Amino acid sequence: MTEVLNTGSHDLPVTDELAAFMRTGWAGERRAGIAPLPIAPWAAKRRAALAQRFPGERLVIPAGTLKVRSNDSDYRFRPHSAYSYLTGAGESDDVLVIEPSGEAVLYVRPRAPREEGQEFYRDRRYGEFWAGPRPDLAEAAELYQVECAHIRDLDLKGPARVLRGVDASVDARVERGGGDAELESFLSEMRLIKDEWEVGELRSAVEATVRGFEDVVRALPQAMGHRRGERYLEGVFGLRARLEGDAVGYDSIVASGSHACVLHWIRNDGPLRRDDLLLMDAGVESDTLYTADVTRTFPLSGRFSAVQRQVYELVYEAQTAAIATLRPGARFRDFHLAAMRVICEGLRDWGLLKEPADTLLETGLYRRYTLCSSGHMLGLDVHDCAKSRAEVYLDGVLEEGQVLTVEPGLYLQPDDLTLPEELRGIGVRIEDDLVITADGAELLSGGLPRHPDEIEAWMGTLL
Repeated sequence: MTEVLNTGSHDLPVTDELAAFMRTGWAGERRAGIAPLPIAPWAAKRRAALAQRFPGERLVIPAGTLKVRSNDSDYRFRPHSAYSYLTGAGESDDVLVIEPSGEAVLYVRPRAPREEGQEFYRDRRYGEFWAGPRPDLAEAAELYQVECAHIRDLDLKGPARVLRGVDASVDARVERGGGDAELESFLSEMRLIKDEWEVGELRSAVEATVRGFEDVVRALPQAMGHRRGERYLEGVFGLRARLEGDAVGYDSIVASGSHACVLHWIRNDGPLRRDDLLLMDAGVESDTLYTADVTRTFPLSGRFSAVQRQVYELVYEAQTAAIATLRPGARFRDFHLAAMRVICEGLRDWGLLKEPADTLLETGLYRRYTLCSSGHMLGLDVHDCAKSRAEVYLDGVLEEGQVLTVEPGLYLQPDDLTLPEELRGIGVRIEDDLVITADGAELLSGGLPRHPDEIEAWMGTLL
């Protein structure tokens, strides 16, 4: 087999003498302390449920491939969420196959033996000296508690359902079938109800996120003196995410002043002005890739002005009404409708809109000021289970074990002439993470205050 190496500008020619020298004189490569991952028994149950859903069929779920960031530099790899859910593994280019018998085989690219070639010290993408060690086959089997084989032995001939769009080389080797979309939907729908292990991971991610928000408030005095104060705070939260988890679960939104009216403001290059509000939407992603998703809007001065409090309290009341609807059997859309009814009534009370709430909900005119839906499922993806069928997610009912966010907001654009001048440029969103319980919902992110009085008191203890 011809050795193909991913080399680049740092690579130097290797003489025969150096190649021979590099193949010898190494201690044993077996890593110490290899033990099954805590996720392993849960992943096995999930693979069994998947095999049961498609009995007698071959199912192919790739991890995904490295993606180029620039020239010969790749982004840090993150496996596809369905693959992570079913294996707990995190290396690129691997492929999970569930055979018609129901047995699972994980095809992996193990680290290259040092006596067999130059990959371990020359290959920029996969070489151990460049990218760190990958498990060998025995180690992978021990970690993931599943049969493992070398990726070069993967045979994709014959019919199979494939999770497509993840690994182009896999897609090209399996003829497209009509059942691929059904597999993708089911892989998404499997994750709608979280098991006990998943809820624990999400709880830990939320708790770390709470500490990250506390870090941000403590850093305000230093950040407000920097011309890119938003970015300063992004870095402060990012440090917490890297120390306690894998990273942030999505690009943090750190939006001061009118930047808060941009739903996905991730440039984070603005200054912090004492009289403005700061909207921060951020979440720590755990080492197991479960992410929190929390938003708080707070006054940079530590105290809300009268008009800032007016806008904030309306969003707070909308979120409180939404949270009150959460229980098993409620429609998924109920919490959004409850929040928007409060928003409509508030906008009418302010004189911005004249029609009754029922009419506004029908015409959608209120959306000029709030724009989007009020929440989503949460888990391995920040917008989790997105490939699920509408009838079991968006048009479905809530079930115990589901984890979701509730995040109504008002975004009063700075150039909106339908608004009185004092309201223009104010953006407020409050977002919390909740798990549906047998008789309601548990507020996972309750470690952060929501009410404006509580926010002011909280900031006062940290600044």
